[in-house]
Amino acid sequence: MLSQSETANALVHTISGQFNTQNENDKIAESEDNSTERILGPAKSLGVRRAELLMKEYDSIAYKIILFFSIFLVAYAYGLDGTIRYTFQAYATSSYSEHSLLSTINVIRSVIAAAAQPAFARASDVFGRLELLAISILFYVVGTVIESQAYDIQRFCGGAIMYQIGYTGVMLILQVLLADCSNLNWRLAASFIPALPFIINTWISGDVTAAVGLNWSWGIGMWAFIFPLLCIPLLVCMLHMRWKAGKTEEWRQMKTEATLYQELGFWKFSIEIFHRLDVIGLLFIVVILGLILVPFTLAGGVSTTWQQAKIIAPLVIGIICIPFFVVWEHRLAKHPLAPMHLLKDRGVWAALIIAIFINFIWYMQGDFMYTILIVAVNESIKSATRMTSLYSFVSVITGTILGFVVAYFKRVKHFIVFGVSMWFVAMGILLHFRGDSSSHSGIIGGLCLLGFGAGFFTYSTQVSIQSCTDHEHMAVVIALYLTSYNFGSAFGNSVSGAIWTQKLYPEMVKKLGDAKLATYAYSSPYDFIVDYAWDTTERMAVVAAYRYVQRLLITVGLCLCVPLLAAALLLRDYKLESVQSLKHDEEETIEEKGFVSKFLK
Repeated sequence: MLSQSETANALVHTISGQFNTQNENDKIAESEDNSTERILGPAKSLGVRRAELLMKEYDSIAYKIILFFSIFLVAYAYGLDGTIRYTFQAYATSSYSEHSLLSTINVIRSVIAAAAQPAFARASDVFGRLELLAISILFYVVGTVIESQAYDIQRFCGGAIMYQIGYTGVMLILQVLLADCSNLNWRLAASFIPALPFIINTWISGDVTAAVGLNWSWGIGMWAFIFPLLCIPLLVCMLHMRWKAGKTEEWRQMKTEATLYQELGFWKFSIEIFHRLDVIGLLFIVVILGLILVPFTLAGGVSTTWQQAKIIAPLVIGIICIPFFVVWEHRLAKHPLAPMHLLKDRGVWAALIIAIFINFIWYMQGDFMYTILIVAVNESIKSATRMTSLYSFVSVITGTILGFVVAYFKRVKHFIVFGVSMWFVAMGILLHFRGDSSSHSGIIGGLCLLGFGAGFFTYSTQVSIQSCTDHEHMAVVIALYLTSYNFGSAFGNSVSGAIWTQKLYPEMVKKLGDAKLATYAYSSPYDFIVDYAWDTTERMAVVAAYRYVQRLLITVGLCLCVPLLAAALLLRDYKLESVQSLKHDEEETIEEKGFVSKFLK
């Protein structure tokens, strides 16, 4: 029997050995590409080649452990912050007597995240991973400060936008760094490093929120200094990489190459960056999603406003912008947000569909889950916070174990299909247990099974889409996946918000028989439950209204599991070799023959 330390060392050597084979494959590929580069120029962009040189400097076991632990610390900070901010955001909106606008804020955050993903991915290849990480941290801190000091819903929403830009950038850079330094067969295990903190945060987040109490301003504001503090080790690692790489001949040779800025000058460089980031395309995304989805969360409530111009006009403008966006991306954009040769690959577009439906379905049950647990299930703050974290807790444990299994089997499609199938069962359980004190155990079981299924397919699908491209397009593909993920968040928040605002208040009036009391319970639910304890007639009437609305939300989510399963069946099933990325014949990818025979390939 091996001792615990010997077992751990053996495991580290095994993982590192798999990562180290990347260098040998790179050397072989380098000799094959030299002749091509002499004729056609460098096959990879300067940013990608710089990233590869930097990662070579951290190829040893010790350096990789330090890098992974530094990434873990950053993820631990934003993970715990995100968990408790989700709770305090509900209290903040309630303090403004605007609790129903919770979904509106989440829609806006999702729209901003969707637009920021491709911008950060492309900018990281132009300016570098380190520079983008520093900028993201700055946005994160500024947004957090604004949120914590906001005294109305408008300022709180402005801070949430700034925070979301920073949060999105940090998440993307971590995933790109892990893709840079891992081989495909170990990519799933590496991808779960930023998710590992959820195993800890699930159990301590409730204690943190309970300790902070109702002082949501401090609960959010304290992360303005905690988060950047925990980012220091990763920043030091990246600076150390650059210092070590600066002493190599390859880096010195690369430094002699003219940068884009040196070639073009300030104005032409600015124009080129404008086109490379496809700023117009990004603005289209923000305008279309924002103008179409946000009104759905605003039109309901105490008084419906569907007939008013402030609701109709944004919807019409947003819909009109869609064909212009398509024409721009397909005909006019010099650097489209989604390269067409990638979107024509079944393995890519099927994965993007899955990414959309993951969050679309999740927000059907999760957008107002905390409020339901507090008001309609009579959970404590500590218990409700822990229960809303169970999904992440179970999915991370499941996915991490699966990462080591996939490293051996080198396939992910069958695991993805199994995980998606589990969501049908989980949503069915949540549909049955959706309110009152007897639902406690059922909700826990449903959330755990939902997380169990997610562990099989959320990150696995991200690895699947990465297997369909090369390192040059890796950051773009990751950004496309995460952008689609945020599209799903926006759709989910919008639809759940629309159902909540359209159906909850009328149902409360019906159950309570008192419009004034219904308005109070609808706008400030956390104040209402202080005045009306459990088992009072008024509280039970509100519980019944919550049960009715949650039934509608879960039913929609259950129906959406059908297209999710269809997309999973359409995925490719490439063998995940011990290489950084697979090389594909583009013509073969675009023009498939024998679709039925290749359906499971």
